[in-house]
Amino acid sequence: MDNLRKFYIDGAWVGPSTTETLDVVNPATEEVIGAIAMGAQADADAAVAAARTAFESFSATSREERVALLERICAGYAARAADLAATVSAEMGAPMSLAVQAQVPSGLAHLSTMGKILANFEFETDLGSSLLVREPVGVCAFITPWNWPLNQIACKVAPALAAGCTMVLKPSEVAPLNALIFAEILHDAGVPPGVFNLVNGAGPVVGAALSSHPDVDMVSFTGSTRAGVEVARNAAPTVKRVAQELGGKSANIILDDADFGRAVSRGVFAVCNNTGQSCNAPTRMLVPHSRMDEAAEIAAAAAKKVAVGDPAAEGTGIGPAVSAAQFDKIRRLIETGIDEGARLAVGGPGRPEGLERGYYVRPTVFSHASNDMVVAREEIFGPVLVLIGYEDDDDAVRIANDTPYGLAGYVSAGDPARGRAVARRIRSGQVNLNGARPDFRVPFGGYKQSGNGREWGRHGLEEFLEVKAILGYHEGVR
Repeated sequence: MDNLRKFYIDGAWVGPSTTETLDVVNPATEEVIGAIAMGAQADADAAVAAARTAFESFSATSREERVALLERICAGYAARAADLAATVSAEMGAPMSLAVQAQVPSGLAHLSTMGKILANFEFETDLGSSLLVREPVGVCAFITPWNWPLNQIACKVAPALAAGCTMVLKPSEVAPLNALIFAEILHDAGVPPGVFNLVNGAGPVVGAALSSHPDVDMVSFTGSTRAGVEVARNAAPTVKRVAQELGGKSANIILDDADFGRAVSRGVFAVCNNTGQSCNAPTRMLVPHSRMDEAAEIAAAAAKKVAVGDPAAEGTGIGPAVSAAQFDKIRRLIETGIDEGARLAVGGPGRPEGLERGYYVRPTVFSHASNDMVVAREEIFGPVLVLIGYEDDDDAVRIANDTPYGLAGYVSAGDPARGRAVARRIRSGQVNLNGARPDFRVPFGGYKQSGNGREWGRHGLEEFLEVKAILGYHEGVR
C-alpha cells in the first residue's frame, strides 16, 4: 500500500504536516504490519477547506448523478473485496471467514442500499401553497471505530454522498488501513475532488479538531459513550449537528416458551461473533430463575464449541481482541466478575490453551449474576456473556431496561405474539426477534446513552438533510 503515510485531501494523496507516525499492529501476532502518518490541526483544516470548497458544486448535482456515482463506487468496492478482507483480518484480527462473509459485505450493502433509496427519495413535498425542500446539511466530519470499520465508514459516507454533502473521515488509528483502500475506491470511482477527504490521527487531536471546527456543519461519531461525550462538548460551541452511535449492554430475553437449546446457543454465538467486539452484542442473557442451571449448561457447551485461533486458519470462529489495551480490559473485567460472585460457567481471564502469543481471549460465560454487578452494567467488548435470572415477563422487561444504554434488544419466544409484545416494551433503538437477520433498510441507533440520531436506510439519509419551508411558493393555493 503506497499511501500509508499520506492523507487524501482535495482529490489527491498528500503528505502530512508533521512527521509523527503510528505503528499498526496485527493482534494475532503482535507484530507491526505498517505505520501511518498522524495528522494535526493543519491537516484537519486543509481537509475541511477542501470539503467546504467542493460543497457548492457537489450539493447542486442531480439525483441521477449521485445514483450513478454510488453505482460506480459499488463496482469498485466489489473489485477490491479481497484486498479489503485481507486488510481487515490483518489489522483487527477478524477471521477471514468473517471478513469475507460479513465485515466487507456490510460496507457494500450500505452503499448499494443507499443507491436504491436515493433513486426514489422525495426531496420536495408540496403542502398547499408551501413547499418543503430537503437540502444537504453541508460539510460533515466522520469519526469511525475499529470493530466493524467498513460497515461504519460506509453507513456514513453512503448517505452523505446521496444527500449531496461533502466530508472528512478520521478512521480509527487502531485499524486504519482498510479506510485507505476505501479512499482509493472512491477516487477511482470519480468522486469529485474535495467531496471525500481522509485524515488519520488521534481522537484527541484530529477528532477534536474536526468536531470543533467552525466550518464543519455536522459530526457523526461511532465509538464509546465516554468519547461521544467529548465529541458533543467539542461540537457545542458551534451548535453543529451531532449524530452518535455509542455503547451498549443489550439484553437478550429468553422467554420460558422458547426452544432453550436453540435460543441460548444462538445467544452465545452472537456474543462471541467478532470476538465480542460489537456494540449491539446481546451480552446480558435473561432467563427464568427456575431454568438458570439449564441455561448455564447449554451456554457453557455452546461456548466450548467456539474455535479461537489464527484468523487465517480454516475453521476459526473468533480471532484475537484488537489490541493489548482491549485484551487487558476484557481480562480485568472477567476477574471483576469472579470477584463479584458471579458463577464462572466456562472460560476465564487467561489465554486459550496453546495460544501464548496474540491477544486471544477465552469465550466466557457467567451465570447466576445480578443486574447490579459491574459485568452486567459495563460494556466489556469481548466474548463475555452474563446470565441473569428473572421471575416473569414484567420482571424480564424491567431488568432489560435497567441500563444506561439502549442500543439493541433481543427476544426469543415460542409464541410470536408474546415475543412481539415483549419487544415493544424494550427501550432500545432496535429489537431482534427470534434470531432475525440484519436488515440494512431499517434504522440503527440507540436510546439513552447509546447515542442520538439514526444510521442505515432511509432514516440514515434523512440525518444528512436540512428541511427548508418556502411559504407562498404556489400562488393561489391554500
